[in-house]
Amino acid sequence: MSRPKPHPCCPPFDPAPWDGKEITWSGKPFVKARVTSLFHIPINFADVLKATMEKIMAAGAALPEYLALSDENGLFGSDLYIAVAKDVPDVKNERLSATFLTKVFEGPYKNAGKWAAQMKDYVRSQGREAKRLLFFYTTCPKCAKLYGKNYTVLFAEV
Repeated sequence: MSRPKPHPCCPPFDPAPWDGKEITWSGKPFVKARVTSLFHIPINFADVLKATMEKIMAAGAALPEYLALSDENGLFGSDLYIAVAKDVPDVKNERLSATFLTKVFEGPYKNAGKWAAQMKDYVRSQGREAKRLLFFYTTCPKCAKLYGKNYTVLFAEV
């Protein structure tokens, strides 16, 4: 008797709308949270995401399309920006105003360093300079395994 497949918590991801795009935001609302890492390997990502999403849901601020951007700004931590419809009480609310070039990558998270280098090359090929990179991990590891694809979108602020 075969076991039923687990119900995915993450929707399937379509890379086409995200690959090779230019996105400009003016005051786009996000909730900012801090994730603890060890040499860029997140320790409490799931716990931080769950707790923050509970507050976002309670405030009625969730968007139909999930977007969480990770700013890998330190060996021992990263900032997580979750897009919201409006400000959320009892969390840090931020507004992002910037232009980004995006590129989709597929493969294991251990390739993030290679992807960052490739993204910087891509930005230069567009005649631009990357000020910082943000990572959009589109599915959790369990859903990535279930779908057989592990997409990550890099956002280069230009």
